[in-house]
Amino acid sequence: MHGEFPKQLLAKTRGGTRRMIVIAAVLIAIAAALYYVFGSSGPQQRRGGRFVAEGPVPVLVATTVRADVPVYLDAVGTIRALNTVTVRPQVDGKLLSVNFKEGDDVKKGDVLAKIDPVIYQAQLDQAIAKKAQDEAQLANARIDLERYEKLAATNAINKQQADTQRAMVAQITALVKADQAAIENAQAMLGYTTITAPIDGRTGIRMVDEGNYVRAADANSSIVVITQLQPISALFNLPQQDLPQVNTAFEKSPLNVEAQRSDTDAVVDRGVLRVVDNQVDQTTGTVKLKAEFPNDKLQLWPGQFVNVRLLVDTLKQVVVIPTGAVQRGPTGTFVYVVKDDDTVAVQPITVQKQDETQTVVSKGLEPPARVVTTGFVRLTDGTKVVVGGAETPAAQPADQRPQGQGGRRQRGGNSARPNAQK
Repeated sequence: MHGEFPKQLLAKTRGGTRRMIVIAAVLIAIAAALYYVFGSSGPQQRRGGRFVAEGPVPVLVATTVRADVPVYLDAVGTIRALNTVTVRPQVDGKLLSVNFKEGDDVKKGDVLAKIDPVIYQAQLDQAIAKKAQDEAQLANARIDLERYEKLAATNAINKQQADTQRAMVAQITALVKADQAAIENAQAMLGYTTITAPIDGRTGIRMVDEGNYVRAADANSSIVVITQLQPISALFNLPQQDLPQVNTAFEKSPLNVEAQRSDTDAVVDRGVLRVVDNQVDQTTGTVKLKAEFPNDKLQLWPGQFVNVRLLVDTLKQVVVIPTGAVQRGPTGTFVYVVKDDDTVAVQPITVQKQDETQTVVSKGLEPPARVVTTGFVRLTDGTKVVVGGAETPAAQPADQRPQGQGGRRQRGGNSARPNAQK
C-alpha cells in the first residue's frame, strides 16, 4: 500500500504537467493568430461595425479621362467565297489534257482542259457543206424566178408557175437560215471541247484525270471547283434587338467590320458590311448579315469560323474608367475616388457602356478624378490611402493597342472599347 501511493501521485503530477503544456501551446497559437490579423497592421479602430487598420491602406488608382469610344456588336461568322463554280464538261468526249495544277490561281478565260474535238469538228464541216449546197440551190431558184416573172408579165406562161417558183425561193431561203443555225450550234459544241475558267479564283483538287471519257450529263464528270478568294465574304447573325441600331447606322454610311481569330482575337482583316438580310429568322430571333473583306493576305478561307466585330457607333469624348474600378452595392454602382488629402470618398456613378476592360460613365465623374482599381477590402468612406506604383491609364488609343489584346467580348451584345484622343 505504501509503495503504490507514491506511484499514483507521480502519475497525476505528470498528467497535470501535460495538460498545462497543451493549454500553454494553445494560448501561444491564439496570441500569434491575433497578432497576425490585428497586430501586423498597426493600431486598430472600430469603424462601421468592424475593426480596420488606422494606418494608410495601399491602393492602385487610375485617372479618369475623356475619350472616343467605339461601340461594337460582336458575333461569330462563317467565311464564304463570293463565287464558287464547279467546272463540268458541256459535251461528251475523251479528256485529252488537263492544263492546270491543283491549287493554281487562274483568271477568267484560262484554258483548264481539252476534250477530243474530232467528232464536233466533223459536225461543223457537215453543217458548212449543207449550207453551201442550199445556197447554190437558192441562187438557181432565184434565176428561175426572175425568168418566170418576165414571161408571166407578157402572158407567155401561166402566172401560177411564177408564184410556185417564188414559194420555192422562200423555202430554200429558210433552209439556208436553218443551215446557218446548225453551223453556229456546231461551232458552239466544238468550242465546248476547250474548257476555260469562268471566273477568277483558285482551283481545288482535280476530280478527273486526262484520258477518261467525260459526259455532260454525268455529275461524276466534274473537272474541278474554282473558288474566288479575293475578295471574300463573311456571314454572321445578330439578335433582332440590334436590327434598328444597325439599320440606322447602315443608312448613314458603310459600316466597318473586323474579322478576328477565335483564339487570340488578333485582327485578321478589315472590311465593310454589304447586306442586311430582308427577314428575321423566327426560329432563332436573329437576322443574317454579310460583310466583305479584301483578303489581300489570304488569311480568310471558305468555311473558316471567325469572330466578327461590327462598328455601329462612336461615343464622342465620354468619361472612361477601368472596369475594375466599378463597385456595386445596395444602392447601385459606385467608385472610390481618391481626394487631394489622400482619403477616399464613395462616389455613385451611372454606367452607360461597359465591357471587361473599360467602362463609360455618363454621370458622377469628371476628369481628372482618380479612382481606386485595386485594394478595396479595407476601404470605407474617409479611409486614408497610399497610392502604390504607377497610375493605370483609364483609356488607351485604339491605334496604340497591340492586335489580339482587346480582351474577351460579349458575343452578340454591345461592347464599348475606348479610343482616347492623342
